[in-house]
Amino acid sequence: MRNSKSNYWSNISITIKTLVKGLRTTARHFVKATSSRKPIGITKSSYFKQKDGLSTLQYPHESFSIPDNGRYRLHNEMDDCIVCDKCVKICPVDCIEIDAIRATEEIGKTSDGTPKRIHGARFDIDMSKCCFCGLCTTVCPTESLTMTKSYDFSEYDVRDHTYAYATMTPLEVLEKTKALEQHNKEKEAQKPITPTSGSGAVKPVFKPKMSTQPKTGGQSEETKKPARPIFKPRVQPKKEDNSSDEKGDEEGP
Repeated sequence: MRNSKSNYWSNISITIKTLVKGLRTTARHFVKATSSRKPIGITKSSYFKQKDGLSTLQYPHESFSIPDNGRYRLHNEMDDCIVCDKCVKICPVDCIEIDAIRATEEIGKTSDGTPKRIHGARFDIDMSKCCFCGLCTTVCPTESLTMTKSYDFSEYDVRDHTYAYATMTPLEVLEKTKALEQHNKEKEAQKPITPTSGSGAVKPVFKPKMSTQPKTGGQSEETKKPARPIFKPRVQPKKEDNSSDEKGDEEGP
């Protein structure tokens, strides 16, 4: 009983001592926290030397510094995009969707001089699916698709994570689609007519007939049997009529 009582009061004293020590450390930092720490990057040599000061940032007015090569939210510059569809093909999670309309002529050039011949009717990126692998930015020939250092783009609705970068209006999309259809009709009308025969009918194209015999196992059961030769009766030579000679011999002497 005495040991249990002594352990009980000793535990209470230890608890009070540790609580006072923790509060003393908190009060010391509270007194020294008269100014906020400078938002510096972790690569700086003085990053771990800032022991005193306020560490809480006034978000969203303040934020930690992010390296320029940070790979976070995707961004596409439509003025430099040639709508080549390479980013869609290489994306492992299918977070990029593109609707392209081929132009009837060159519609401009990118910043690096690449000609643009396709309209971007739709260019959507669903960042809720993105795995931040960076493959789409690697294959982009004009470097219009990049990963920015914008790391905080939280939303209340997951559908708001889809970002649309296309600038064409629905009316412009309809006009470009009709212009492409008209252009294709004109090209079909300009194609040369195939030559015909003198009677005016198109000469039929010979198509060899395909064999209907089963290919599995070679020939069928009927064709496996050897073909019977066709019997052709030979013309037998005409026998000589010797009956008259025999009668003559009998009548003789």
